[in-house]
Amino acid sequence: MALLGTGLTAPASAQVPAREAGSNCLVTDDHDSADAARGGRSGLDHRDLSAQELRAVERSTKARLRARGITPAAAAAAVATVPVYVHVMRDSSGNGDVTDAQISQQISVLNASFGGQKSPEAADTGFTFTLAGIDRFNNTNWHRDKQSTTYRSQTRQGGRNALNIWLVNFSYLGIATFPWDYASQPAIDGIRVQYTSLPGGSATNYNLGETATHEVGHWLGLYHTFQGGCTSTNDQVADTPAQSSSTSGCPAGRDSCSLPGLDPIHNYMDYSYDSCYNQFTAGQSSRMSQMWTAYRA
Repeated sequence: MALLGTGLTAPASAQVPAREAGSNCLVTDDHDSADAARGGRSGLDHRDLSAQELRAVERSTKARLRARGITPAAAAAAVATVPVYVHVMRDSSGNGDVTDAQISQQISVLNASFGGQKSPEAADTGFTFTLAGIDRFNNTNWHRDKQSTTYRSQTRQGGRNALNIWLVNFSYLGIATFPWDYASQPAIDGIRVQYTSLPGGSATNYNLGETATHEVGHWLGLYHTFQGGCTSTNDQVADTPAQSSSTSGCPAGRDSCSLPGLDPIHNYMDYSYDSCYNQFTAGQSSRMSQMWTAYRA
């Protein structure tokens, strides 16, 4: 257990994240360039990926697989066990100190969600998660997600296959890095999660642990289901129907696009309430496996 004192005494009160239909998410306070976020009210919810860069990611993924002699079909079938390091960022008064039991429950939620255990329509992605370590820090700035590049660089553990989760207190629910950005910024790779969103936390409508599920989806290469809006390519996954904007709550029958299919409100990569989430699709599973093989294996 690591404890870092800062000499700061002002406590950071827990904030309940808010999310509204059609709203975007706040970017990180220090504007790191490789992040994707969930929750919040304004600003881009991930670094602005131009159409050119989106195409470049797809080309790069195929090229990396081809260079290793792996077909896209073979990559799409890959499975993996992911070691997870959890960093609990407390303030100088001890706020943010989630329990070991909550962290264990969060790992269980990840395994159930990625294992397709919450709906007969859900895909078993083949990804499983094992807790590799927990550390705790007393630093009010870090608790508030200040100096995030510094604290991640100083605390991150493991290689490109290791999921690092930093539990902090900010006004949105989570932020994640993409797998193709690991090569250029390995020291900050991982996800930051509002600590009150863990199972049993106080974030109303978002305290079942699915914020981490959503952010890990980004960490494994998924976009939001509403990426690109009402277009046939939208999130680069064929079996997620197009939607014009993010979802709030759990509005059954929502259909925001004229293209086939209702909005995928139960998909972990929308912005629905935790209680509404229950699935990744087979196409999302294939994409995550391809991205894992190309960038994290």
